[in-house]
Amino acid sequence: MEKINSFHLIKVKDKRTVRDFLNFPVQLYKHEKKWFRPLDKDVEKIFDPATNKKFRKGEAIRWILRKNEGEIVGRVAAFYDRDSALMNKQPTGGLGFFDCINDQEAASILFDACYNWLKDKGMEAMDGPINFGERDVFWGCLVDGFHEPIYNMPYNFPYYKDLFETYGFRNYFNQYTYHHSINREGLSPIIKEKAERVFKNPDYSFEMISWKNIDKFAMDFLTIFNQAWARFAGVPKISKAHAMALLKQMKPTLDTRLVYFAYYKDEPVAFFIMIPDIFQIFKKFNGKLNWFNKLRFIFEFKYRKSINRIIGRIFGIVPEHQGKGLECGLIMAFEKHAFAPGFPYTDLELNWIGDFNPAMMKVCEQIGAIIYKTHVTYRYLFDRNKPFERARTVS
Repeated sequence: MEKINSFHLIKVKDKRTVRDFLNFPVQLYKHEKKWFRPLDKDVEKIFDPATNKKFRKGEAIRWILRKNEGEIVGRVAAFYDRDSALMNKQPTGGLGFFDCINDQEAASILFDACYNWLKDKGMEAMDGPINFGERDVFWGCLVDGFHEPIYNMPYNFPYYKDLFETYGFRNYFNQYTYHHSINREGLSPIIKEKAERVFKNPDYSFEMISWKNIDKFAMDFLTIFNQAWARFAGVPKISKAHAMALLKQMKPTLDTRLVYFAYYKDEPVAFFIMIPDIFQIFKKFNGKLNWFNKLRFIFEFKYRKSINRIIGRIFGIVPEHQGKGLECGLIMAFEKHAFAPGFPYTDLELNWIGDFNPAMMKVCEQIGAIIYKTHVTYRYLFDRNKPFERARTVS
């Protein structure tokens, strides 16, 4: 325990402090109707070296902050892994799972703890709030569009923006969530025209995923991802094992009507993976996925059809086939099934569209989606005289 003025900074190191770390947001957001507790297991697996491979080349630490040894007023985690750190102009670590009362002194103590720990580990900057793992979960500070969160995406109070920026963090990039209503009116005439033009080209074909050929689709996913995404800073190439693990991880809740691949002369060139927003059910479980809640989930998901929102998990087109209307073709292939009787989904949220990726932003706009939420990834340079640069735009 470290005493700083009237605060006590405490490392998370045993069952009691882990419980305090998990429970603090429940107290903080108790009057906020749009906040819902994530599953404890989804948080804890990030800090478990047995389940998070980032620990192979990195470390993580967590703290809680008490006021006068009494109530908890904040929490935060700091972490780094060598591979991600060295993809930047300076070694860059991260902080995440930040929650705090509206008190700049308290927030600054938490930020200072991250700064000092990361500096001791050889880092020269820190990004936050981010995740010690995949980018599509627990990432970003919500600054606009305070709507109900989707699965494992952050919801926070508006004052968090001021806590970060007053400390000295600057906007490294925005990540947008686009919203698209799935309605019987279908696509706009322009999108239909582009899609139909692609469909008329015999060299292009579109397929819905099938579990019978999952090895094939895993390799197709790998091929497209490594060409479409690995050129972005901080996004490493993936292996066949990683691709297979991702698809198998999604299998229990994956609706095959939501995953499409595009091919050019039988070579994989694009994909669009959507998933049901299972948080619409999980939000009722107060963070616990015990046997009873697992049964509740199966009942709600399979029999009551309680989910009407889907999430655009990941989308990619290999560079040489961008600008040819494949995004319109993928969406039209999806909407053919979306208009069939019994299709339960009414809303699509396209999650995690970085402002450094104008091509993807254009795709979202072309299909009629609008910006619904904005999260910010902040960066803090330890050398305060060093010129600050936002994330590089990828063309």
